[in-house]
Amino acid sequence: MNENLLGIIAGILTSISMIPQVVKVIKEKDAENLSLVMLFVLITGLSLWIWYGFLKDELPIILSNAIAVLVNITLLICFFIFKKS
Repeated sequence: MNENLLGIIAGILTSISMIPQVVKVIKEKDAENLSLVMLFVLITGLSLWIWYGFLKDELPIILSNAIAVLVNITLLICFFIFKKS
């Protein structure tokens, strides 16, 4: 398999991996079982990958992790909207 194709597939899968969780949280309007610490750690790690991608001038790394950050920020927003008081 071509290494670029492998990287693209891995980036797409990583980027969309949390979408089912976002859909579930929105559908059920319940974010009680989400870990806030996990979301912060994940968004921080993904952001560092974006920085690394800029340092290495690697657009696939930048784009795939930027999409993942957006998906996880959406989940973070849902956490605050749907959390139980």
